Amino acid sequence: MRQPLWEPSEKRIKNTNMYRFMALVNEKFDKDFQEYTGLWKWSVENLEDFWATAWDFLDIKASVPYDRAIENKENMPGAKFFVKSRLNFAQNLLQYRNDKPALIFRGENLVRQTLTYNQLYEQVAKTAAALKAMGISKGDRVVGFVPNMPESIIAMLAATSCGAIWSSCSPDFGIKGVLDRFGQTQPKVLFTADGYYFKGKPLDSIKRIAGIVKELPSIEKIVVIPYTKTAPDISSLPHAVHFADFKDPNARKIEFTQMDFDDPLYIMYSSGTTGLPKCMVQSVGGVLLHQKKELVLHTDLKEEDTIFYFTTCGWMMWNWLTCSLSTGATLVLFDGNPFHPETDALWKIAQEEKITIFGTSAGYIEALKNAGVRPGEQFDLSSLKSVLSTGSPLSEENFKFIYTHVKKDLLLASISGGSDLNGCFALGNPMGAVYPGELQCRGLGMKVFAYDDAGTPVINQQAELVCCAPFPSMPIYFWGDTNGAKYHSAYFDQYPGIWAHGDFIKITPRGGVIMFGRSDTTLNPGGVRIGTAEIYRRLDAMEELEDSVVVGQSWKNDVRVILFVKMARGFELTPDLKNKIRSDIRINASPRHVPAKIIKTPDVPYTLNMKKVELAVKKMIEGKEVKNKDALKNPEALAFFANISELKN
Repeated sequence: MRQPLWEPSEKRIKNTNMYRFMALVNEKFDKDFQEYTGLWKWSVENLEDFWATAWDFLDIKASVPYDRAIENKENMPGAKFFVKSRLNFAQNLLQYRNDKPALIFRGENLVRQTLTYNQLYEQVAKTAAALKAMGISKGDRVVGFVPNMPESIIAMLAATSCGAIWSSCSPDFGIKGVLDRFGQTQPKVLFTADGYYFKGKPLDSIKRIAGIVKELPSIEKIVVIPYTKTAPDISSLPHAVHFADFKDPNARKIEFTQMDFDDPLYIMYSSGTTGLPKCMVQSVGGVLLHQKKELVLHTDLKEEDTIFYFTTCGWMMWNWLTCSLSTGATLVLFDGNPFHPETDALWKIAQEEKITIFGTSAGYIEALKNAGVRPGEQFDLSSLKSVLSTGSPLSEENFKFIYTHVKKDLLLASISGGSDLNGCFALGNPMGAVYPGELQCRGLGMKVFAYDDAGTPVINQQAELVCCAPFPSMPIYFWGDTNGAKYHSAYFDQYPGIWAHGDFIKITPRGGVIMFGRSDTTLNPGGVRIGTAEIYRRLDAMEELEDSVVVGQSWKNDVRVILFVKMARGFELTPDLKNKIRSDIRINASPRHVPAKIIKTPDVPYTLNMKKVELAVKKMIEGKEVKNKDALKNPEALAFFANISELKN
């Protein structure tokens, strides 16, 4: 029988927020739950009672109380949460007004910046007043092309305090990648930094910003944050202003626009696997309630904690981390390469800032291990109580690495969900044991099962991750999806009325979850989901190539991008052409899209209705069986992808 790597002490269990919540449920509903499994089962079988109790326990601030916790709870989609309530997202994140650090910024330029909760409120007030002065109001789109820095959070809070909708991209995205996202939503204001740092080098963003706004006529104002330069030259940017000059110096108070629970808050983007990225719109109350549940109950985040997550503003973990402000905790922000100037850079920060909750990706942990970093031996991590990992499945080997070389007494929570819900389906349980390779539990209120091909829930068997009941942070709609067809096909075509997420999982008899990666063809290198369509759009413009297919290959506990190209007549795959392909993808998509291997193929397999069969290619290169070859137009093309020597190193 598999043994746990760690178990919390009784004292630690009784000091958790989860234990206090369980005690509240026991008292309120005359229950006698002693452990998580019973509490989870109650939460998914009594959704209205659970979410109403969570609302109170999490101290959600609303100007108008709700009428009912859930209406139409049998409908998915279609359920309504906390009907008639009125609230503001930013107001909930700015409820703490004190001199405790709210944000600590540590960037590659080695400048440490701190903002207290009072200072954060003041900066948001000045920024929000400027947005209102230019007419920004409920429903307008405000976007960020920004590093993970305090000004990014200030801009988001200012926008959402006005009722505007926020979305963001990381500054390492190429022009096309940004336009594929922001171009769909017609934003009025763009917040951006003049550049960013990577491996110690300042990289300019002004030229790319000029290229972006040239194609975005909806932009009325560009607000430029100085980062790599003290006073960047913005004369080439139309309607541009420095951040310091944009803010209203006289503003002291924020007038928070009150919103319905299901009014839009964020636009999150899918990876763009089959075309332009889907624009998933999530609600004010849904994001707040769902993320705060995960932070307070499943992560055991408290006001005295210091939480860090290695993320960019283009990943949902930035949104998730930012919600930690609603608890009064201190957030540590980092921008740059996590291995600069040394491979142990982030752990030095963990020691210096006394981080209690350290979040990262499975890919980072693998790279850390391979680099020979031993954080527990090199640094004082006495403050550390939890390590979080997401982005891709964390291997058993790397579970053991954390307990051997980081710290023996800590909660290692491997968590999994997605941008679609801005949160998790499965994650940590601070009252429970940690087993190697296993996520501890399904989230409270998340009716998650593993469904086989017949739509039957199975235990201890690899199957499709589904959610059988509505949850607050479901997208309220997709931007531009007027009849809801794209939304429905994204989640509900496979099992009508049931959310199918596109992950393969196994639910263990004790209620844990083992992840097996994506069940579709989304790429996931380094724990960051990216779409093949973004690569194809670059390759299709190259005269040297007739066709191509790109897949992710499981490699050293991560995923690497493999590109197969079918050459146009008269061209060869030379080293110069490979460099051209990589350079074009790096500049116009992002560095994460750059293929690890580029291999010439005689043909590309297609279905009968002319869709590339990426999943079949992926199975072939990994030595797995491809069953449904009858659906292929040219099944003989698959033979090439078996036993390719270049993919063995």
